[in-house]
Amino acid sequence: MRICIFGAGAIGGYLAVELSLAGQEVSAVARGAHLDAMRRGGLRLRVGGHERVARFPVSDDPAELGPQDYVICALKAHQAHESAARFAPLLGPDTAVVTAMNGIPWWYFYKSGGRFGGTPIETVDPGARQWTAIGPERAIGCVVDPACEIVAPGVVEHHEFDRFTLGEPDGTRSDRIVALAGALTDAGFDAPIREAIRWNIWLKLWGNVCFNPISVLTHATLDRITGEPGLRALCKTVMREAQSVAAALGVEIPDVMIDRRLAAAGAVVGHKMSMLQDFERGRSLEIDALVTVVRDLGRLVAVPTTAIDILLALVQERGRQAGLTTSRGSESPPSSLLPAAVIASGAKQSIAAVLINQK
Repeated sequence: MRICIFGAGAIGGYLAVELSLAGQEVSAVARGAHLDAMRRGGLRLRVGGHERVARFPVSDDPAELGPQDYVICALKAHQAHESAARFAPLLGPDTAVVTAMNGIPWWYFYKSGGRFGGTPIETVDPGARQWTAIGPERAIGCVVDPACEIVAPGVVEHHEFDRFTLGEPDGTRSDRIVALAGALTDAGFDAPIREAIRWNIWLKLWGNVCFNPISVLTHATLDRITGEPGLRALCKTVMREAQSVAAALGVEIPDVMIDRRLAAAGAVVGHKMSMLQDFERGRSLEIDALVTVVRDLGRLVAVPTTAIDILLALVQERGRQAGLTTSRGSESPPSSLLPAAVIASGAKQSIAAVLINQK
């Protein structure tokens, strides 16, 4: 099958090499020195002390690659939003777009049911750019567990984990997701299909909403963040707030998962979170899809997020001082977070909660 990796960085590069070596027809969209290195000598992947090299078509112009069966978007959320219009040449009538990204995805409320069903989320998709240019009907959810890093142009190093959890927004086991899971499994990945992918999205976000901003503020590695008592306590407070927001949206994660999540994270000794890696390399910080959106969704469902608000304000200011943030700052959640159906139904309590928080 034809698979284009849009954003062949650390995670995208890991996927591209393994899928290519497994026999899939892979191509990739990349840029800069990383792209130049791949054009010269292919993409090198280091796993467990061994190095593998894959050569496949790469370009900074998607039009050179043509329509695909799958496009795996491995960009940061804000980069994906900026690039939405560039997906067009890759999209055929049945092309699926796999969102292999952290945070709340732009399609989150597509076929979710409930009062917010079918609503674009302004925080992660301003102006519904991706919703319009790509279309939520193409989306396949993907929760990324591997820890990878670009150690030099054209060189990706894999540190831990190999799971890419997949799920259709409507929870079905479609032919396209089964085929994708098969391709990933054949390439050596763990690729389970989940009926409730939003549960897995929140479970991963539990870590990102606290680990990533704390890493930028303290420069601590993951094992330190989860092991130092004060930082661990802060993580738990933030995770419980996010847990309450998720519950208000119909996603229940049991309390026992908090310690399990912290223990799994702490086992990755010496790992720098992706936001800290970006900070150290002078790259824009992925704040909105990981932190701001939890604050905004909390306001939407009238759930307090006191610790998240504080952590968000601090990491936004740190990013602004370094010139590395595209975050929406301290704005209140826009009215476009509310679907017309909610307004029309006269659901006064929900609307009032949002309006109060907008004052």
